[in-house]
Amino acid sequence: MRLPTERSHFSSWPQSPGVSVGLIANPFPGRCGNIRRDRRVVLKVAGLSLLLPLVRIAATVDEAPAIAHETVVVPSGALRLKAFLWRPKGTGPFPVVLFSHGSGSVDSAHTGPIAMTEAAEKLGPIFVKHGYAFLYLFRRGQGLSADQGPFMQDVLQSEETARGKEARQHLAFVLMTTDHLDDVLAGLRFLKSLPSIDSHRMAMAGHSFGGQLTLLAAERDSSVRAAITFGAAAASWKNSSAVRERLLAAVRKTNSPIMLVHAANDYSTVPGKIMAEELDKLGKPHLLKIYPPVGKTPDDGHNFVYTAVGRWENDVFEFLDQQLR
Repeated sequence: MRLPTERSHFSSWPQSPGVSVGLIANPFPGRCGNIRRDRRVVLKVAGLSLLLPLVRIAATVDEAPAIAHETVVVPSGALRLKAFLWRPKGTGPFPVVLFSHGSGSVDSAHTGPIAMTEAAEKLGPIFVKHGYAFLYLFRRGQGLSADQGPFMQDVLQSEETARGKEARQHLAFVLMTTDHLDDVLAGLRFLKSLPSIDSHRMAMAGHSFGGQLTLLAAERDSSVRAAITFGAAAASWKNSSAVRERLLAAVRKTNSPIMLVHAANDYSTVPGKIMAEELDKLGKPHLLKIYPPVGKTPDDGHNFVYTAVGRWENDVFEFLDQQLR
């Protein structure tokens, strides 16, 4: 809670009816200076007395413990991936959301402009607040799992340098349908093994490349009750017919209700629109939300899942509650 400054607090503080501050009769004319000094002291003390309750409230807010996460190990074949797991208070079992991050940024420690651990910590407490357990899985080569394989963007750049852009796009498709999908499915298996998690109330969400993985995993695992994508395929839809065809095949097959989310200034909103049209034709439950632009650039729009939680929070949890409660 942001407290008003002392100046703004008192400049707007209304005077009580019938009280005229500072008009104190002086029964001792020779002590006029002392009376004025005394009056200033009284007013300062009164002002501090008014502020003390607010200071105590601020201290209480600052001292309130943050919602803590556990760092857990998720087996994926021979790999040991790290993840942040948040659980609501109580014994459960709780509904849960598995979140899949994007394919990376300038290095293995970042997703978009944000450190991956910071990105996870922006989302986890929001889901817990709404009563959901939340697993933010660091896939091989990224974040806390950087030691479990090569960084995807380095692998793709090496492929492009050696064989060209088409080869890079093909390799990204292969990784989407094999190694990185395997990691996400391992995350689902891990959650099902936890007594505190309700395996009958599981949902998935993902950002960018992670949104594509979310759709593929929901197709593969029928226990997933809902899937939410933020900017899925926004950067790859136009240039990769393989990605387009594979994601459309996934939404045709999956029985999970799907929520497709973009900001209007994402790299492209076409993927969400096309997949929503396909789901319309099939009569499958889905929701397409395209929010007003966030920030000034396509990067800003693409990463708004982390930077503008207030834009999507109510809609996303209304959707989740309808499917999992």
